[in-house]
Amino acid sequence: MQDKGPIKEEFSSQDLEIISKETVFQGFFRMVKYAFKHRLFKGGWSEPIVREMFERGSAAALLPYDPQQDKVVIIEQIRVGALEHAHPWQLEIVAGIFDRDESPEEVVRREAMEEAGVEVGRVEKITSYYPSSGGCSEKLEVYVGEVDASLAKGVHGLDYEGEDIMVHVVSREEAYQLVKNGRIENGASIIALQWLELNYQTLRKQWQK
Repeated sequence: MQDKGPIKEEFSSQDLEIISKETVFQGFFRMVKYAFKHRLFKGGWSEPIVREMFERGSAAALLPYDPQQDKVVIIEQIRVGALEHAHPWQLEIVAGIFDRDESPEEVVRREAMEEAGVEVGRVEKITSYYPSSGGCSEKLEVYVGEVDASLAKGVHGLDYEGEDIMVHVVSREEAYQLVKNGRIENGASIIALQWLELNYQTLRKQWQK
């Protein structure tokens, strides 16, 4: 195994066997039922395990950041996962699912225009992660992108997708306060804004050249 750090990787995709895979629901998203077994840390193999998995494809998210004004663009839209919770209208960074053979950078540039009406200049990758790998296949690529925040305003979104998206422009400090007080509940947004708080000085130097 390739050692990528202080924690040695014991297993890889070669150490599991997919016994069966069945689509049990196909709608706006897809649900797949797996039967599989895998090697155990103590040796040997597990018994067959059956799990349902939510399949929604790959996605990318972008924090629009104006290094000149030290401001960020945040969007607000209703989210089905929060319908019965305290904040059905969620504050987020822009994001979208891959369409056809797009690259992650193409996705975030397209979504920034569709959801916030801004063009993106330079971009930098922050990280990639699985939001909920216990039951969902989605892997999210997270970026920060250079924008002119003075051009971000109004309501955006695609009518045929039922989108109704309000754009907000706030200072970096105000955006981070929304993370600290729990008003921002979206994982990619929290990660991106925490990253920006740690790296904004370096990023501003790079992007003001």
